[in-house]
Amino acid sequence: MASPSIRRRGAGLLDDPDPAVRAAAQDTTWELDPEQVEARLPTFGSHSQGSVLGTCVLSPALIEQCFADGTALCLTWNPHTPTHAVARLARHPDAKVRAMVAARPDLGTDLVAALREDPDDSVRMRARLHPFPRTWSEYRVLRRVIGHGPDCTCPITYPGTEPDPEPDTQPSRDWFAACAVSEEPGLRRVAASWSGLPAELVETLAQDDDEEVRIRLACHHPLAPPRLLLDVFVTRPAHRPHLLALPAFPRTGTAHLIDHPDPQVRALAAADPALTDPPVDDPDASVRRAAAANPSLKPHALEALLADPRTAEGAAANPSLPVARMHALLDRCMNADPTRRSEAGRPPSAIG
Repeated sequence: MASPSIRRRGAGLLDDPDPAVRAAAQDTTWELDPEQVEARLPTFGSHSQGSVLGTCVLSPALIEQCFADGTALCLTWNPHTPTHAVARLARHPDAKVRAMVAARPDLGTDLVAALREDPDDSVRMRARLHPFPRTWSEYRVLRRVIGHGPDCTCPITYPGTEPDPEPDTQPSRDWFAACAVSEEPGLRRVAASWSGLPAELVETLAQDDDEEVRIRLACHHPLAPPRLLLDVFVTRPAHRPHLLALPAFPRTGTAHLIDHPDPQVRALAAADPALTDPPVDDPDASVRRAAAANPSLKPHALEALLADPRTAEGAAANPSLPVARMHALLDRCMNADPTRRSEAGRPPSAIG
């Protein structure tokens, strides 16, 4: 699918005096021709068809087909959907369809008023975003965030802090800043998801009353405070793999979590170098492994752990292991018979 700027440039060349240029421009701008869109639609796969229905200029017949075959949801974010179809979508029996329409920037005041009284909470929430100033690019940002839930792991592809070569296609920094101080949690979630938010607003959102605002800030902003990253790690398992990969994620100051009922949380605490007594006897294998690898352990304690199959793998990875002992372990593995070498990837047992 061509970008908006490419479509605009192509449309401007439709009247070029050179016939070859006009032909090329027509092929670039087919998305703006309802007849061409209808003719090409069957050649696309199901996923691409949804993209066509959500971005291109559609014929009246194709719009009616969307209402008939259950694909009307795509029309809700299509900026070319005509006014009469938008009104039908706002009265659609499916609350998800009404919710997606409710945040469109081109809604009339009568539809906004009706949707603010909708029986579905998600519809009312989106309708409340009016009259917040919004362009279609800002609406697309809202779509990426609002309604996805606290455990959403979708990537956010917002512009960074560098200059945007097509500024009319991306929301402004002022718009994100306005979202950050909005009374609407949904808009603060949008701001928290943008990596370019300034530090003073990051600190404010890190203490937001809305949990999803804090979660989104932790997962998407490089300046999110380490204490927030740890809080989200403890409360939201869905985000743990991503959080652990962040440079600011805290590796110390977690000892207070050593008795947590979740073994993943205990394993994090068991690796804290400030822990004076790593729980090498924990009932969970991942916790024992993390405890045995804790650099606070002394070399003499590691010897006993190397001899125990339950802790040998962690102990062998412990950075406190003396260099000579590391070489001895490596030599033992390399000099083992072929059967032993084939098992080298397994946790060593009773390593002498």
